Amino acid sequence: MTDPTRYPLLATPHVHLSGPVDQSMYQRFRDQLAAAPDQGTLVIAISTLGGDPEVARLMGDEVRLIRDYQGRELLFLGQVAVYSAGATFMAAFPVDKRFLTRGTRIMVHERILNTDIHLSGPLKTLTASLKAKLHEIEHSIRIEEEGFADLVAGSKIALDEVRRRAPENWYIEAEEARALGLVLDVI
Repeated sequence: MTDPTRYPLLATPHVHLSGPVDQSMYQRFRDQLAAAPDQGTLVIAISTLGGDPEVARLMGDEVRLIRDYQGRELLFLGQVAVYSAGATFMAAFPVDKRFLTRGTRIMVHERILNTDIHLSGPLKTLTASLKAKLHEIEHSIRIEEEGFADLVAGSKIALDEVRRRAPENWYIEAEEARALGLVLDVI
């Protein structure tokens, strides 16, 4: 068991996020960041079953900008469930700035696209519509790959392992995440 006095800041996160990763969570994130101290280490806690990966990437980009332009240390604290878009958000933090509470699980999976393709009109227009959808899928795969690479950077997990396990929803328990170097510690 980790000594609770080892990471005292983790007991009182500055930003608490729970629920679906969506525009509402982003607004709460921004509001809580604005209310947080403007100096020193910031702790951001999240518990989520997932949501919009682009909102997660946006929140992650905000974290990067604070780190890079303000020179501040930001710590990630995953609580209970860090699924899907939550793992995407976690990827914005270096592995030595990531923590999980006991019993927390991370879930990593491939992006999901649900779409219908309706074809109607001149044939040349149909070809362009199909190519546009294909480009959307190809670009989304590239974004997914970038996210997977960020998630495992600095850990003992090879990118190929994430690629292999993500299609079947890879659940990683807190202790396993620590052993794999995906997080610094479990509290």
